[in-house]
Amino acid sequence: MAEVGLRELIRKALKARTQAYVPYSHFQVGAALETKEGKVYQGCNIENVSYGVTNCAERTAFFKAVSEGARDFSRIVVVGGEEGAEELEECPPCGVCRQVMAEFCDVDSFQVVLARSEEDYHIYMLRELLPHAFLPANLEK
Repeated sequence: MAEVGLRELIRKALKARTQAYVPYSHFQVGAALETKEGKVYQGCNIENVSYGVTNCAERTAFFKAVSEGARDFSRIVVVGGEEGAEELEECPPCGVCRQVMAEFCDVDSFQVVLARSEEDYHIYMLRELLPHAFLPANLEK
């Protein structure tokens, strides 16, 4: 399977955003996670009245992928903004999502794409967003 083009990956994240369940914050987030083989898993944020039970779009995409056996990821696109907004804003992953990414991805090669549109985006390496990641190597003696 070939790598998906970045614009197509952004479109998939934008589409995932439309599925967000956000009755409390009214802030919709979508994510499109690409495996190294080019398979894409989409996710959206899913809120709960008990906020601690809420799940972010990034983790939704990762958990879907991992639950289906995927383990090798190349990049994720994240888009977000107010419900119904025509203009989006950069939406960096929360700390919990960054840690989940670090569990399954190489922090030096995994790309996190923060997009406002197909033409307006920034690409970061996970290491830039989580410079002192707690990794499995930290548990080795």
